[in-house]
Amino acid sequence: MARIESVEALRKLIGHPSEMVPHKIHRELNARAIEFIGRSPMLMLSTTDAGGHATVSPKGDPAGFAHVEDSRTLLIPERKGNKLIFSLTNILANPGVGLVFLVPGTCETLRVQGEAELLDDTQLCAKVPARGSKALLVIRVRVTECYFHCAKAFLRSELWKPETWPEQMIISFGEEIAESGGIDTASIREFDQAVAGRYKTDL
Repeated sequence: MARIESVEALRKLIGHPSEMVPHKIHRELNARAIEFIGRSPMLMLSTTDAGGHATVSPKGDPAGFAHVEDSRTLLIPERKGNKLIFSLTNILANPGVGLVFLVPGTCETLRVQGEAELLDDTQLCAKVPARGSKALLVIRVRVTECYFHCAKAFLRSELWKPETWPEQMIISFGEEIAESGGIDTASIREFDQAVAGRYKTDL
């Protein structure tokens, strides 16, 4: 196995982008990006902690839940979840974030990079509600770079083609927790029923 340890070796293997590619990278949101965000019900938020350890968290609500305040500013509501707050504590340690916005049926994605901060502001939380509830807090992202990513990954994966989808996989958090000794196996079904109940009430 040959380990790649330099940009030169990587470029030799991958090659160089077209001279047109840098022209698609913008420093602020243009009209197409703003429209895409308005149609997007799901984004992926990438953060890193002070030690460089990364995590990616999905954020979803009705389309347009991420609010464009202006061409350089996004507001992302934080809602009820598992309370692990990995992404939020990462932002406190390292404000640099990456976002990928998805629109169902559209194979291109929108990538946004920026600097994030957490805001506990009553007016802002009320500005980005979902299903009648205001946000717990707001992640404000100052955009530093954005561009549309080509469709190849989605075309290759056939992600938006239902006829290619496998049978739904049912995840049991009870089994996950029992595996590490968090609960006994007799409590798995009860735990999963409680999770299903929270799914209904926490939306």
